[in-house]
Amino acid sequence: MEVAIEPSWKKELEAEFKKPYFESLVHHLKTEKQAGKIIYPAGKNIFNAFNTTPFNKVKVLLLGQDPYHGPGQAHGLCFSVQKGVPPPPSLVNIYKELHDDLGVPVPRTGDLTKWAQQGVFMLNASLTVRAGEPMSHAKIGWAIFTDAVIKKVSEDKEHVVFILWGKFAQEKAALIDASKHCIIKSAHPSPLSANNGFFKSKPFSRTNEYLVAHGIDPIDWRIED
Repeated sequence: MEVAIEPSWKKELEAEFKKPYFESLVHHLKTEKQAGKIIYPAGKNIFNAFNTTPFNKVKVLLLGQDPYHGPGQAHGLCFSVQKGVPPPPSLVNIYKELHDDLGVPVPRTGDLTKWAQQGVFMLNASLTVRAGEPMSHAKIGWAIFTDAVIKKVSEDKEHVVFILWGKFAQEKAALIDASKHCIIKSAHPSPLSANNGFFKSKPFSRTNEYLVAHGIDPIDWRIED
């Protein structure tokens, strides 16, 4: 099947799009839509992370688990919400750590597109969710696809920083070649766990130190309101 996705990613992932599990995944989404289910993010944003950060531009892979399931929130970048939507609790804590780590002013907006445009590939393990039903698409095939994406970045690139927050994300470290990449792990920024090792973990400065050490331009983590 044809998937509307940025050309460098299309080339890298062409084989995945032709596999039976992906055909089944697409069929599942179509069936739910025909049944009147509301699915987030909107279709045009399902591959937003890929379309905003081409494969050849990826410097950092930030892994989330599931898209936001409230109206107007998800737009295909993990932890990010659309303009005009208040930052959710996990993102509030990300901003607190960013301020503590680099002194970056805490923005009012929750739209992290600026990070993605600089090479922070903001991948959720599931790319869709039913409205009001967290993790509702966790078992329809997205995990197979996004595991393949993580492996592809690990195998075909060098000196990428993988940021894995929380137990779920950290389990994906098994897909990453730590001999040629940097893996930064900590607790999840959720209010339930941020005090258990997310705060004071300095992921933003550590990411930039690694990139600079390998001759790669650092990320400007500031978000303008």
